[in-house]
Amino acid sequence: MGVPIAIFLSRYFKSLAASVSLQLIQNSLFSEKQVQVYLKREDLIHPTISGNKWRKLKYNLYAAREQQKTTLLTFGGAYSNHIAAVAAAGQEFGFETIGYIRGEEHFPLNPTLALAKASGMQLEYLDRETYREKSHPDFLRQIEKLHPTAYIIPEGGTNMLAVKGCTEIVQDIPVDFDYICCAAGTGGTLAGIITGLAGEKTIIGFPALKGGEFLKEDIRNLIRNYTKYDLQNWVLETNYHFGGYAKIKPELVSFIQHFKQEHHIQLDPIYTGKMMFGVYDLIQQDYFNKGSVIIAVHTGGLQGIKGLEERLGIILG
Repeated sequence: MGVPIAIFLSRYFKSLAASVSLQLIQNSLFSEKQVQVYLKREDLIHPTISGNKWRKLKYNLYAAREQQKTTLLTFGGAYSNHIAAVAAAGQEFGFETIGYIRGEEHFPLNPTLALAKASGMQLEYLDRETYREKSHPDFLRQIEKLHPTAYIIPEGGTNMLAVKGCTEIVQDIPVDFDYICCAAGTGGTLAGIITGLAGEKTIIGFPALKGGEFLKEDIRNLIRNYTKYDLQNWVLETNYHFGGYAKIKPELVSFIQHFKQEHHIQLDPIYTGKMMFGVYDLIQQDYFNKGSVIIAVHTGGLQGIKGLEERLGIILG
């Protein structure tokens, strides 16, 4: 069973990776400051398992098949890109899926949870106090007893196999570059990019959470666990959270709307919108040397826009 499925998955993922493009972003600011900015369109990988979620799930799906697990089980908030991606991956590859959702059940379901349920995911709800135990060994042992056929994926999808998948983000970039920029949530994608570059170039992470400095130690641990080395060619820019995770401000909304009008590319307000706002702002501040080539990674996450628009009464597209 394992070998034919592994070959199929390998070919499948290889064909999807070919859809990723590198798009030059033209702007008078960039011309004035004499820099080039490219957007790596990871959002184009797959309509529902896009961007870094696809990268994080790739080798976890291999592992689930090799272990002959029949269910993917994971955790997330009510608007989680990860929850939606796991549900879609389960439907695509023939796994049952279970999502443990933080908070109480509400009807009607928001667009994210409606999409997950439509993809066949069984939704279970945990109060916030219980949800905080989701990574505790005792809690996970109880989950394993309840669901012995389940392959458990952590919240956000970040584990060593996810880091492995994210190392591939930096493969096949057809231009020489100086910087690569990426949004950060749990830090797994950024850790993968850092390890994938193996000490070359400069990597800038843009935490979506307020007080994102705490991610430094998490990212260092992921890098050490994956490579056994300390890599120093990365920094976090923590001033572009706009109030915290899932928080936005009018200037961010305006930026995302203008970017869509100018470049016909949708950014999401949780991750890539904040990251691109930060890139523009750093360029304005002469953070980058003249002649620099900057790669910004579009990590997907677009499924969450509909729910945020509905909740806040705004239009981002």
